[in-house]
Amino acid sequence: MLKMIMLVFNEAVEMEILEILEQCGVKNFTKIPETYGRGTTSGGHEGNDVWPGRNTIFYVACPEEDAKKLLAAIRETRKTLGKEGVKAFLLPLEDLT
Repeated sequence: MLKMIMLVFNEAVEMEILEILEQCGVKNFTKIPETYGRGTTSGGHEGNDVWPGRNTIFYVACPEEDAKKLLAAIRETRKTLGKEGVKAFLLPLEDLT
C-alpha cells in the first residue's frame, strides 16, 4: 500500500531534511518552496519583518514500509531541531497514475 508523507519544515533546515531522505532511500519527492504559515510550537513564518522565515513542503509518495522508516527518522530529528522544526503528516494514497 502506498502512502503520502507531507513534510513541512523551516527552509533553514532543508539540508538536514534532504540528508534524512537520502538515508531512508527516498529518491523522489515534490518540493514546494517559500510557503508560509504558523504552528503552535514553531510560531509564524510569513517572510516579513514581523514573522521572518519561510517554510518548504516536500511531498513524498512511497510504499508503507519506506514511510515508516522516514517517519521514524523525522521523529528523531524533531528532538534535535527544536523550534526550527519539521512536521510530518501521513496521508493515504488512493491512486497513483
